[in-house]
Amino acid sequence: MDEKLRKAWALRFEGKYQEAIAILQEILGEDPLCAPAHHLLGLIYGFIGEFEKSLEELQKAVELDGNFIQARNDLALTYAMLGMYEEAKAEFKKVLEIDPGNALATKHLHLMETEEI
Repeated sequence: MDEKLRKAWALRFEGKYQEAIAILQEILGEDPLCAPAHHLLGLIYGFIGEFEKSLEELQKAVELDGNFIQARNDLALTYAMLGMYEEAKAEFKKVLEIDPGNALATKHLHLMETEEI
């Protein structure tokens, strides 16, 4: 499983999104509760403009592992990118409840609150 996930990450960095999606779907066929696979799939869907699928996968990753900080930050960033500012703020606040020193969440939450978005 870990090897397949590493391969999917590598394909993502190479821009081979469809190949990465195929591997991630295979992983999830074997283990539908694999939060890292849902997370990466959500990122890739976002890269290719499939934002509804992106949100679904990122939300699933967070649902499966509430302490998955990277997935929570990526979910919040996706919300913000889509103009879902209240959802983004709420997610960044959840990150800070788990990891009070999280620089990314602190920075973006501060920017959102300063800009009164």
